[in-house]
Amino acid sequence: MEQKGDQLDRETFSCSICLDLLKDPVTIPCGHSYCMNCIKGYWDEDDQRKIYSCPQCRQTFAPRPVLMKSTMLAALVEQLKKTGLQAAPADHCYAGPEDVACDVCTGRKLKALKSCLTCLISYCENHLQPHYNVGQFKKHKLVNPSEKLQENICSRHDEVMKIFCRTDQQSICYLCSLDEHKGHDTVSAAAERTERQRELEVSRQQIQQRIQDREKDVKLLQQEVEAVSRSADKAVEDSEKIFTELIRLIQKRSSDVKQQIRSQQETEVSRVKELQEKLEQEITELKRKDAEMKQLSHTEDHNQFLLNYPSLSQLSEPTDSSSINIRPLRYFEDVTAAVSELRDQLQDILREKWTNISLTGTEVDVLLPQPEPKTRAEFLKYSHEITLDPNTANKHLLLSEGNRKAERMSEEQSYSSHPERFTYYTQVLSRESLTERCYWEVEWRGDGVDVAVAYKNISRAGDLDECRFGYNDKSWSLDCDTDSYSFWFDNMSTPVSGPGSSRVGVYLDHTAGILSFYSISETMTLLHRVQTTFTQPLYAGLCLYYDGDTAELCKLK
Repeated sequence: MEQKGDQLDRETFSCSICLDLLKDPVTIPCGHSYCMNCIKGYWDEDDQRKIYSCPQCRQTFAPRPVLMKSTMLAALVEQLKKTGLQAAPADHCYAGPEDVACDVCTGRKLKALKSCLTCLISYCENHLQPHYNVGQFKKHKLVNPSEKLQENICSRHDEVMKIFCRTDQQSICYLCSLDEHKGHDTVSAAAERTERQRELEVSRQQIQQRIQDREKDVKLLQQEVEAVSRSADKAVEDSEKIFTELIRLIQKRSSDVKQQIRSQQETEVSRVKELQEKLEQEITELKRKDAEMKQLSHTEDHNQFLLNYPSLSQLSEPTDSSSINIRPLRYFEDVTAAVSELRDQLQDILREKWTNISLTGTEVDVLLPQPEPKTRAEFLKYSHEITLDPNTANKHLLLSEGNRKAERMSEEQSYSSHPERFTYYTQVLSRESLTERCYWEVEWRGDGVDVAVAYKNISRAGDLDECRFGYNDKSWSLDCDTDSYSFWFDNMSTPVSGPGSSRVGVYLDHTAGILSFYSISETMTLLHRVQTTFTQPLYAGLCLYYDGDTAELCKLK
């Protein structure tokens, strides 16, 4: 009964707003009391509506009541403080459905502040005090409140499990170690925890390192996004300028052609009119002459006829008819044909260059390499149409099939001189550059062929190793003979084993630095794989050993 009385006193002298003991208590007209600051703050929120109510009974007041400190209540509260009475615990101190409750409290339980692994009991702040003040309790292990304390009790022997069985990987009590776990590898739970704690720290360090690595990766990717955006913006700006200049150039050429046509038109019309005037004058003169002759022909006086005839019989020189050059419907058709031809050539150039522009689009694969294809169908998704560049072909190579096929010939072909031509080795490079993931296949016949890739700046003139595929650090080459393979890079050979085939597949992931060669028959077999860093765009290359050897870049689509 005394406890209930104390509880009643606590509730009586507590502010229902802050749930603490009254401070500067005031009593409002309905009879309820509050801390002065609490009720002021509550009513300040209602200032706009000008209607004020009691937080407990909801009675309304208008105008706002004048607050006066209740001297009697203030004195009572101060007296109660001196006798040790504390305010009623706020609702947030009581244990809710998701909280760990104090196991000692009776009635409405308070939240547990700590759990004791020795007592296997959870305590609120008040009931925890002996663990801080009593010597026997000070050695107990206190942890944050836990609802799983009973899991530390052996269900068989009802004892605290302080031992860990490494054999069975489970916690046990002392009696278990003497019974079904007898002879097992057992240690104290604390010792096992220490070892596992070390392993946990190592794992955490690894995780933290991975977090740091991934954060660096994210930062690099963000930088890549910014770099791609800057590059794209600059490319758009530069492209617009270039196309604007191109449009202006075409407009200028159009204006020049128009001016030339009009000038020529004026010249031709002037020439024709001049000739027309001469002819009209000649017609007038001839008509006058004809009239005089007609008149003379009717003269009956013979002597008069003979006297005037000599002067009338003489005709002036006729206008040169050869100067009249009539070209029906073909005055400026040649100009139109020339402009049409220019248009067709420009369309071809734009089509070809646009393909190259499309092929050089950069994929963002930084730090996120795409998985390599596994089946031929997956490889074919990256197939590219590649053609051979006649300007690079050795003069003993004959190109055909739309510059996809090369054949070694004994006689030289009539190629013009070009600085990119291989002068000694019978090699040729592709016209297209390779800067992304791409796949192509080479069908070859004869005694041997090199299937290669190379940088554009590989040397061309002479018989030095700098010019030969695979014999320098600017080219990678798979040497295909009738009965063997070998891979060459930087003048070093690597033997390659695999099934012989007249068709070789090449897969390139430029960004990831992957170059792979495959033997293609009914199955697809990896012959050799290179993992490196490519610093420039690559070009597909072919080298033919003997006269009559052929190699063709296959159409895969």
